Amino acid sequence: MGHRIAVVGAGPAGLTFARVLHRRDHPVTVLERDPAPDARPPGGALDLHQGLGQLALEKAGLLAQFQALSRPEGQAMRILDADGTVLRDWHPRPGERANPEIDRGQLRGLLLGPLDVQWGRGVTEVVPQTRGGVLVRSADGRQETFDLLIGADGARSRVRPAISSAAPHYTGVTLVETSLDDVDTRHPDLARLVGAGSMAVYGVNRALVAQRNSGGHLKVYAQFRAPLDRHANPDPSDAEAVRSRLLALFDGWAAPVLDLLRRGTAFVHRPLHVLPVSHTWAHVPGVTLLGDAAHLMPPLGAGANLAMLEGAELAESVAAATGPGDLDDAVRAFEEQMWARAATWAEITTAGLERLVSPDPAEALALFDEVQPS
Repeated sequence: MGHRIAVVGAGPAGLTFARVLHRRDHPVTVLERDPAPDARPPGGALDLHQGLGQLALEKAGLLAQFQALSRPEGQAMRILDADGTVLRDWHPRPGERANPEIDRGQLRGLLLGPLDVQWGRGVTEVVPQTRGGVLVRSADGRQETFDLLIGADGARSRVRPAISSAAPHYTGVTLVETSLDDVDTRHPDLARLVGAGSMAVYGVNRALVAQRNSGGHLKVYAQFRAPLDRHANPDPSDAEAVRSRLLALFDGWAAPVLDLLRRGTAFVHRPLHVLPVSHTWAHVPGVTLLGDAAHLMPPLGAGANLAMLEGAELAESVAAATGPGDLDDAVRAFEEQMWARAATWAEITTAGLERLVSPDPAEALALFDEVQPS
């Protein structure tokens, strides 16, 4: 295949695309603005679904390695009332591998493998060319032309403006993330409270969720509905001010639950933004999007799974495009398929967020029972 192909973004979508092409001996350039793989914290664990993320890894020849790294026990889910009463305590059956967990850092390492990523290559502008192909300008002043550019660069994509005017909008829900290390030794009471997987407590327009990661690391997410007004929030770097505000927000909840906030370290604010549910665009030869760049949706377990499967499917279509015009035809067909599937999941996750952080905490419990009946 003589096409010059690049993907912007070394996240799950971009790396899966590149890894599947690499498996088929097709070169692909990966451009990533981070200066190194470990330049910033990778985030919480992901549950990779059969038929989505796991299927993508199978297409990349990495399913066995994933199974060795993943944590099936991480599928466990416990729901408490605000007073600490256990309402649901679900555990996977022996051998259950529908949605095993894996740390984001471990997944990135697995996907990177032999790939040659150009770290520190932040893209500043993408210009489709009238005679085909696309010009890519980087922050370091370099310019390159490719036959196909894949934008897998997330919510604030620098590739998206080349083909769509859509911009993410605020959902009304903000997450504040904190974490605890070595919980089994340093915080055994909280380790028992959360269990082997995740734990959630739902209140009126707020929730507190804790998620096990590997190595005794625990992620904690305070979720609440609030206006997007940064000036109303304390300085995120002032951990004690943030902690005090969160403890006031969850005042009256059981002391063991609030200890997840009391013992947390640094706090990170993450207002949740989404793209329109049915985000599409007029096809532009030489450019397309994957994952959050194409269909940013609430983080309820679908985003990374969709992104990875899209990356794998697009790579397979690109690898099969050998004749004149085949590459553009393959991308057009892929976009149509992606739009339909993503719209379905965007509707599901948007409705899910409304029920999980709602005026009626019973809605969250009902949603759990629908998705994971006892």
